[in-house]
Amino acid sequence: MTSDEKETIYNLLKLSSSWVYGYKSPKFQGDSIAFDDDVIEFVEPKPAPSSDAMATEVPQSEAIDIESAPPKVTGQQPSDNGGITIESICSKISTCRNCVLSNTRTNTVPGEGVQHPYVMVIGEGPGEDEDKTGRPFVGKAGQLLDKMLAAIGLSRTTNCYIANIVKCRPPMNRTPMPDEANACAGYLQAQIHILKPKFILAMGRTAAQNLLKTNTGINTLRGNWLELQFGNEKIPLMATFHPSALLRDERLKAPAWQDLKKFREKLLAEKPDYAEVFYTQQ
Repeated sequence: MTSDEKETIYNLLKLSSSWVYGYKSPKFQGDSIAFDDDVIEFVEPKPAPSSDAMATEVPQSEAIDIESAPPKVTGQQPSDNGGITIESICSKISTCRNCVLSNTRTNTVPGEGVQHPYVMVIGEGPGEDEDKTGRPFVGKAGQLLDKMLAAIGLSRTTNCYIANIVKCRPPMNRTPMPDEANACAGYLQAQIHILKPKFILAMGRTAAQNLLKTNTGINTLRGNWLELQFGNEKIPLMATFHPSALLRDERLKAPAWQDLKKFREKLLAEKPDYAEVFYTQQ
């Protein structure tokens, strides 16, 4: 294979991977790879003038394995985002037609919160109120979520960012289908990559199962410290009941409160002043 052929294939793979992620793919961090020819063209030699003529052996270059380096997600420098911002991701979401949910939406609901959140709260998907306003968690379940977060010193205006697995409302608020969740996965990954939250709070079964790639039920997952593998990083994650589940069954409020207290204990251990901004702005 020639160097030009290698470069063409590499660029196609890089473009495809970046499209899936919604930002510069962590699998393709190098921009200055030099490819060599593997193909040696055979040229019929001219008759040697004498038996003493020297034969020159042309070494064959080794193929370059572009997948040999493990995926890496870093993010301490702004350049790591490749110029992608939360605003540009929101703009992409607003014109997205990757799944059938785009056919029935009123507004896309990309997310809302601070630019450098200590906690990222991830739910299932927009409801009727969210679809009307373009904002996440603003209906009755959202009002309860705000109270739940405030009880442990968290808020979308001070130290949190709130998003969903899918960015468009499923009809009749049904659970998102796997293909719909997959269609939005790149946007959510991009948001996590840019925001770099220290912790993730997954609200409900759909959020937890999609983030952790598991079929385990919420009753088993909730209240335990788990990890979201993200590139080379592991983000601590806890799942609890979705606020809408608490509105349907008040018996779930007590265990949900136990989960939140456990979540707060971890936050305090890692960053004792995490809630200072929240309390000073109340």
